[in-house]
Amino acid sequence: MTIKEIEKEIIDEFLMFEEWDEKYEYIIELGKKLSLIDRKFKTDNYKVTGCQSQVWVKPEFENGVVTFQADSDAIITKGLIALLIRVLSGHKPEEIADAELTFLNEIGLKEHLSPTRSNGLISMIARMKTEAKKYSSIN
Repeated sequence: MTIKEIEKEIIDEFLMFEEWDEKYEYIIELGKKLSLIDRKFKTDNYKVTGCQSQVWVKPEFENGVVTFQADSDAIITKGLIALLIRVLSGHKPEEIADAELTFLNEIGLKEHLSPTRSNGLISMIARMKTEAKKYSSIN
């Protein structure tokens, strides 16, 4: 699936929920299902700066695509990074770097996050795009 197709799928999923409490519960569930990364990657090299909670993002580049693993010590943040991994992982570096991630506005996420969580989300996106760009010349 393309990034846009995955975004559309997520938008459709969020339309099933009427209240933001239900959407937060869904985000929490996504975080609980996120595969854990090995503790050896929970270092400053993989840590995302600009987040109130601790977040680690580990990229891998294989067969022309970037995949991500991540973890956080905060459950909502873990759910947010799970959403980003779902959208961005498994795509070419250029696709990741160019992704607009419009689904975040369309599901109303940006307006319902606290300023600190919103800043953290921006930092996670920036880190994932920066990591992807590192591989863009390796095709």
